[in-house]
Amino acid sequence: MLLIVAVASGKGGTGKTTVAVNLALSLGNARLLDCDVEEPNAHTLLHPADIESVPVLSPTPVIDSEKCTLCGKCAEFCEFNALFVGKTDVLVYEELCHSCGGCSLVCPEKAITEVGRQVGEVHSADVGEIRLVYGALKVGEPIATTLIKAVKNEIDPKVINILDAPPGTACPVIEVMRESDYLILVTEPTPFGLHDLAMTVDVIEKLGIPYGLIVNRAGIGDDKVRAYCAEQNIPILLEIPFERKIAELYSRGVPFVLEMPEWSERFRAVFEEIKEAI
Repeated sequence: MLLIVAVASGKGGTGKTTVAVNLALSLGNARLLDCDVEEPNAHTLLHPADIESVPVLSPTPVIDSEKCTLCGKCAEFCEFNALFVGKTDVLVYEELCHSCGGCSLVCPEKAITEVGRQVGEVHSADVGEIRLVYGALKVGEPIATTLIKAVKNEIDPKVINILDAPPGTACPVIEVMRESDYLILVTEPTPFGLHDLAMTVDVIEKLGIPYGLIVNRAGIGDDKVRAYCAEQNIPILLEIPFERKIAELYSRGVPFVLEMPEWSERFRAVFEEIKEAI
């Protein structure tokens, strides 16, 4: 049984969340995990109530100045320059720390311990048959992967899990894509959409995960996305037209499958096609 479907794209604003939310609603008993922790917005379409919130802590080094001999081994080990050993003290740059724990392991004096530092929160709520989980990164925190992992810890192996990925092709997107059974790429038929789609495809090819494409706002731009997909043998799973009613519903925070039930059948057909592809 297919368990994890990630919805991604290179370009921001192509409609990943629109696809993820409408797919989840069309399938019914599913879990929707919004992994775009820097700017989550699935909840703005599902309007959850009775939200449960849990803080997410990232282990961060604390130096015991009485034990520390300023040997510098911790700073030498840290590839992210999160530690600076001066003449009288050790400075810890928390925002640069990746919480690997290596500094405490290499310290010969055992002068480094780790304490949890809150980097964000994971929120969850039931919306009908959908279990919504989304992360919210604390303002000013530069590293999103810790929180993404916390969101992914809420994956339920008994149901279909739909992961809404952040835009781009950097570490946060790779963290979301890893261990997925299938990837849905969302793009728009514009030069920018095609450019970022091609970059994402290059990344996915290295990951070796099966994938297909949904074209959002079909009817604008040109046919170069379709030509690219034909050249690369990328299946086009669905085209969502550039239609006023869909845009109006989105502007009011309403998933369009709720007002246009014929689209639920189309999303379910997409899911059946995905199951045959893996």
